[in-house]
Amino acid sequence: MEFSCHHRDRPDALALRDELLEEHWSYMDGYAAEMIARGPTLTADRELPTGSVHILDLPDASAARAFAFDEPGHQAGVYRDVLLRRWRNVLGRTMWEFPGGPVDGDRYLVLGLGQGQAVDLEPPAGPVDPDELIAYGPLLSDDGTHWLGTAVLLRALDPDTARAVLTVDRYASIEVHAWQFGGRS
Repeated sequence: MEFSCHHRDRPDALALRDELLEEHWSYMDGYAAEMIARGPTLTADRELPTGSVHILDLPDASAARAFAFDEPGHQAGVYRDVLLRRWRNVLGRTMWEFPGGPVDGDRYLVLGLGQGQAVDLEPPAGPVDPDELIAYGPLLSDDGTHWLGTAVLLRALDPDTARAVLTVDRYASIEVHAWQFGGRS
């Protein structure tokens, strides 16, 4: 079962986050085989972290909750909240298989929180080139039967272009976060 986890930093947590960076990475090393994508969300100027995204393949919802809530930053109070949802890997690959590589161009996390009928279950034909998609899939209820939204990692020219990957008027809200490939440098 695949899961999307977005830890969102508290505004005053940067020093604590930095202090726990090695513990965070060591914890994530234990999940290397399960990782589909990972990396920090960033301020609009891409200078400071605002959270962490992890998309993984885990045995069940209990394992996903353990992953999210046992993470050292969460345990220490770095995060203000966690969005944890079942997810379906529509592209069928990891971020390390993204043909665009890890560094060229601006990257974004787009979270569309659903309302009503499911939409965007498959990548759109436009306005974003499908080759710019790093990870794409619907957010689902724990049992996988109800659509709750869509999570996308992509390379795009700007936040507005990134947002346009989703059918904007079909979501209760859409968040666009600057994002970059994560892991040890």
